[in-house]
Amino acid sequence: MADLPDRDPRQMRPSDRDRDRTLDILRSATEEGRLPMAEFNERLDLVYSAKTYGELERITHDLPDTTRRATPASGGAVSRAGRLGLAIIGGFTRAGRWRAARTFTSVTVWGGGTIDLRDAILDGNEIRIRAFAVMGGVGIIVPEDAEVEVSGVGIMGGFDHRANGPGRPGGPRVVITGLAFWGGVGTMRKRRKARADDAPTG
Repeated sequence: MADLPDRDPRQMRPSDRDRDRTLDILRSATEEGRLPMAEFNERLDLVYSAKTYGELERITHDLPDTTRRATPASGGAVSRAGRLGLAIIGGFTRAGRWRAARTFTSVTVWGGGTIDLRDAILDGNEIRIRAFAVMGGVGIIVPEDAEVEVSGVGIMGGFDHRANGPGRPGGPRVVITGLAFWGGVGTMRKRRKARADDAPTG
């Protein structure tokens, strides 16, 4: 019997895991500012309509695969997290020593996110968070000494205003706006985490 020709793997149908990995690359590129949100939405449609692995591969041909990079530990190096937290059928976390932009946008659609500001480095000691949750949710943790202004709106969902209130002199200022539609945005105050370099000496 004659040998069968080798099948081109690019012509094989992609698995759910292949699609998930492609989505991770798109999310990472959007968070880093490489991919505008409008183009992310266009490529998102292509992920689910791709019939072969070759079609799926072309969606991210111009983007680096940064999904395997290690995340610095909370008490170690500063993580450069950009200005966007994106969770579409997935999740994201910004916590530990991370450098936050003056304006940070969170978008969760059928997903969840966590924004922990207790150990974050804020530009000008101030941050404006725009949180949008559509059939998803995001939790925002602010330090106890922060001045917090929450003005988000919930439509068939909840936008928590519990963290609203004044802070202590020298504390950061946090402004939270946005929309929760069939989803939720939670806000809470918590004590700052103790780090090894904060321990008393002598």
